[in-house]
Amino acid sequence: MSYTLQHKTDILQDRFGLKVASRLSAANHDLPYDVSERLRAARQQALSQRKQPRAQTATAVTATGGGTLALGGGEGWSLWGRLASALPVVALAVGMVAIKVIQDDNRASELAEVDVAILTDNLPPQAYTDPGFLQFLRVGGGSAEAESPPASTEE
Repeated sequence: MSYTLQHKTDILQDRFGLKVASRLSAANHDLPYDVSERLRAARQQALSQRKQPRAQTATAVTATGGGTLALGGGEGWSLWGRLASALPVVALAVGMVAIKVIQDDNRASELAEVDVAILTDNLPPQAYTDPGFLQFLRVGGGSAEAESPPASTEE
């Protein structure tokens, strides 16, 4: 993780403050009660007046030399800007619904083709559920016989 110079400076200042506070607290036990109370009140006052860190937000899209981009913050966006930012999500949702409808239609037409093939075949539909017929198909018999019409026995 890379830190900015300001962030590193803040970390060093915090460490220094903790070291000073620990040394002052170590000698605090030897002080009289009234002096320790004045020090406690001064600490409370100092803590209430210290700077509060604030979150920084990016305000623009910037490209650096390394090829990375930083997105801008949401401050000051107009109605059109918000609509334009929601447009890709809406397009994605519409695309997903369209894909689902097309796949359902394709699946229904595939099932209809299989049903038509089974019902117009020379074999009755009950033959497909017979375990012996399944074994017959695995062995390799019936592929040419089922497709060719029965031979007529005319003399």
